[in-house]
Amino acid sequence: MTADADPVVLVTGAGSGIGAATALAFADDGWTVYATDIETPLPDRVSERCRTRALDVTSDEQCQAVVDGILAEAGRLDCLVNNAGYAASGPLEDVPVEAGRDVFDVLVHGPHRLSRAVLPEMRDGGGRIVNVSSVLARRACPGLGAYSGGKAALSSMSDALRMELADTPVHVALVEPAWVETAFADSARSGLPDDRTPDYDGVYESLEDGWTLDGGPLAAAPEAVAAAVLDAATDENPSARYPVGRFAKFVRWTEWLPQRVVDPITRRFGRVTARLDRWL
Repeated sequence: MTADADPVVLVTGAGSGIGAATALAFADDGWTVYATDIETPLPDRVSERCRTRALDVTSDEQCQAVVDGILAEAGRLDCLVNNAGYAASGPLEDVPVEAGRDVFDVLVHGPHRLSRAVLPEMRDGGGRIVNVSSVLARRACPGLGAYSGGKAALSSMSDALRMELADTPVHVALVEPAWVETAFADSARSGLPDDRTPDYDGVYESLEDGWTLDGGPLAAAPEAVAAAVLDAATDENPSARYPVGRFAKFVRWTEWLPQRVVDPITRRFGRVTARLDRWL
């Protein structure tokens, strides 16, 4: 089959939020976009401009089949955007271990599966792997330990993969937003544990009523994250990391501070914002 002239990108988690905005940003830039999510059909605004596929990133077979199908149809694959996400929120003592495994299967093993599937092709023709992480990988907060752990693992694996591929034409980059205006917060709240340890009442208050999950006025638009992903895919000399927004850059700066300073601030943030939400 004749290869498409336009560069080709595979975007996971493209049914909404960051993934949908990213798929459309690539389409605007002239790419052939394969937009995937666990269920199809995808929203009209995506399906009208992209080629859509159902993809469960926790399935070895589906990951390989989707990549093989793209290569057979388009003749090339220039960029993989690992964006699919999942969160099991709540204090770690209350989060079932199986739920934590599910988080890691989507956030860590999913990108690993897809990277393994695309690398044989990219090693010959060049390409980019862009992993959408989070500043929570750098600065965990109470109630999001499983999610932060998954994003931290993804970031570490991306760093290793970037160095392993240094002598090849494949580049690996991380995009690191803080909060984003998506349905993530509502989904995470709906999955909070029913069986709650009373000692964590303050943590649950911050998750249900504060800015811990949605960021309140500090949240960025999905389009801002999509723009960073596109930069990571197209920059001639891509950076290792692309923080999105001032708050994300601020969180990176706090890594220079000792934990005895940062921990109390992080613990109180959710409770303060919960009270602010009631006052505003």
